[in-house]
Amino acid sequence: MKRLALLAFLAAASQAQAADKLTVMLDWYVNPDHGPIIVAQQLGYFADAGLDVTIIAPSDPNDPPKMVAAGKADLAVAYQPQLYLQHEAGLPLVRVGTLVDTPLYCVLAKTDGPVKTLADLKGRSVGYSVPGVEQALLGGMLKHNGVKPDEVTWVNVNFSLVPALASGQVDAVSGAFRNFEPHQLAALGQQGTCFKPEDNGIPPYDELIYEANPKTMDKGKIERFLAATERAAALIAADPDKGWAAYTSYAKDLDDALNKAAWADSVHYFDQHPMALDSARYADFGAFLQAAGLIKAAPPVADIAIDPSQK
Repeated sequence: MKRLALLAFLAAASQAQAADKLTVMLDWYVNPDHGPIIVAQQLGYFADAGLDVTIIAPSDPNDPPKMVAAGKADLAVAYQPQLYLQHEAGLPLVRVGTLVDTPLYCVLAKTDGPVKTLADLKGRSVGYSVPGVEQALLGGMLKHNGVKPDEVTWVNVNFSLVPALASGQVDAVSGAFRNFEPHQLAALGQQGTCFKPEDNGIPPYDELIYEANPKTMDKGKIERFLAATERAAALIAADPDKGWAAYTSYAKDLDDALNKAAWADSVHYFDQHPMALDSARYADFGAFLQAAGLIKAAPPVADIAIDPSQK
């Protein structure tokens, strides 16, 4: 028995020593969108894959891609729409996996307000936080509904989307996440309606992706990381309550009413096959951004996105 215990101890020690370090930078503070990452960490799936994963929440959401491009982090949680702009700016980044495989972006209006359809935004105001992609998305949605973008008053609300909408500062906001901001609005006693890009003329895209530097990345480590998050996404889909318990064990302040409501909405959006790449979708969205004038030319998909399991 003593010998077996010693062997078990030595095996565990060897595994700990052999664990490969990997740093992943989130796009923002820890929230339900990061469910598979946090659950994989808390349930030991990364350790099972021989990884010692450090999760970093940035103080500035613009930093993670830059850190990965500079070789100071292995992975960044980022956004597919931004990837094309980063490529055009010369950042060495490629998509290596998907966290959320559908848009979360929506245009949010108060249900009892004047905006019942996007056509009702003509002559009204809309708040936004990030110029460029957000304006291209909303602009495309407006055109799809017969409204010219210059027929809307654009107001930069500096990430205060829900306060601006709830207070009546604007008639709608662009850039709300459909699994989060409606719950924030409900907490203020107001109901919201989300207008989704994929229902209003915008090609579908992945909201959250993993980016790596193709010059420095270790594909083997990335494959193991994504396999662990795939395992976590499967557990969350099969047992959301168990996933919630693992998620909230990461930090006490995660266990609150807003996060719980957002978690219930988020579990349906996690990519069950994070390595798989839909090249046609990436090509279509690149063409949309080019037509919208955000990039000069849509890059070949192989230049900006890979499936790391493909040799």
